[in-house]
Parts: sequence; C-alpha cells; structure tokens
Amino acid sequence: KRHKNENVTGDQNIYKICVDGLLDQGWYGYLSNFSITYQPNDISMLVGVVPDQAELFGVLLKIRDLGIRLLEVKQLDHHPDFP
Repeated sequence: KRHKNENVTGDQNIYKICVDGLLDQGWYGYLSNFSITYQPNDISMLVGVVPDQAELFGVLLKIRDLGIRLLEVKQLDHHPDFP
C-alpha cells in the first residue's frame, strides 16, 4: 500500500527548490546531488531525489547557511528530466 507522500520512485521523493541567484554547478555535490538549471530572472532551480524529509531539511539548512534566498520548495510527481 502506498502512502500519500510516496510516489513512483518508491520510498524516495523528488523535490524542486528554487533560489534567488545563479548557483555555480560546483554546488552540485554540496547540495546532495540536486541538478541545477537556470530559469529567467536569475533563478536557480534545483531538482533532486531525497529519501526522507530529514535529508530535505539538511539541504534547506545548507541553503540557509549560505545566505541564499529561498523562493520555492515543491514536491514533484516525477523528475522533469525523466517524464
């Protein structure tokens, strides 16, 4: 039986995090291997799979500690790179 927050990846969840500014691709490993793409208006969109909310909060704390302005956090039904 699936829990309501479980998606097609099994027990992992896919999140999109948008932040203000253009993050360098060098942050990829530091931010738990979230992919980084760029949106209009100097917004970086990070997308990644996390096993649980503890890891998600860890990523959000890293963003906070770097002084990066958080714009959006959203759980996705599927990874945008894999429709």
